[in-house]
Amino acid sequence: MATVTVEINGRPYGVGCADGQEERVRILAKQFDNHVRDVAADVGQVGDIRLFLMAALVLADQLQEARMGETPPAPAAAPSEAGVAEALNAVAARIEKIAAGI
Repeated sequence: MATVTVEINGRPYGVGCADGQEERVRILAKQFDNHVRDVAADVGQVGDIRLFLMAALVLADQLQEARMGETPPAPAAAPSEAGVAEALNAVAARIEKIAAGI
């Protein structure tokens, strides 16, 4: 097993991977880092766990859309960025609380 050091939101993380997969992990980490930085630009530096969660939700949404082969219908009134950020922060806080109890 190989170990690759990747940088997400300016911090290094060691990641284990199968031998020969190091470059793929670096590419995927760079893509994830781009998503994390985009989220941080929208909501500010709210902590790595929350930024990672928000970026993961964006990626999960994109994956679901790709699997469905269509774009979901737009809501009648799109929520404000502040409302979305507040909701994501609440979810992240709950996940942090659960993780702290494990």
